[in-house]
Amino acid sequence: MPPDTGRTGHGGQDGSRGLDPAGVLVRQITSALAAAGHSVAAAESLTGGRLAMALSDAPGSGATFLGGVVAYATDLKTGLLHVDAALVGEVGAVHPEVAAQMAQGVRALTQATYGLATTGVAGPAPQDGQPVGTVFVAVAAPHATITTQPEPRSGHRNDIQNDAVLAALQLLHDLLRPD
Repeated sequence: MPPDTGRTGHGGQDGSRGLDPAGVLVRQITSALAAAGHSVAAAESLTGGRLAMALSDAPGSGATFLGGVVAYATDLKTGLLHVDAALVGEVGAVHPEVAAQMAQGVRALTQATYGLATTGVAGPAPQDGQPVGTVFVAVAAPHATITTQPEPRSGHRNDIQNDAVLAALQLLHDLLRPD
């Protein structure tokens, strides 16, 4: 099998033409991280590994993506990622500060330059008083942590999860500002 050249066969100069929006973002993120000598890691609850899969899919990602933690269980969030247990006890696992602490925790755990995190409710039922479709994503950078609450395009589980991945990638992309 020939080596992966980063081309999709669709003629895009950076190999991104013909990719879905997440694929385009990941290639741009990977390129920007590699150029700066930086890295990223992911902490996921809501997305169940989809963010890590997206980050590992771009050519060259071996030099920039360190790994990920899927922490569905609250005990993993608090124990492994060092999310404040008192915070989770007070507000639940679906909260912007929980997303922020997950991103900070995976960044510290892996020594990555950037940590990305997703938390939310994909259904079928509400969780911690939050309705299905509530999503929080965060990026922890060396000097700041940014969170956002994206609005999924629908209440369908797959859309909620895919849109959370896209929102997390977009948040990191916007922070890095690659062309």
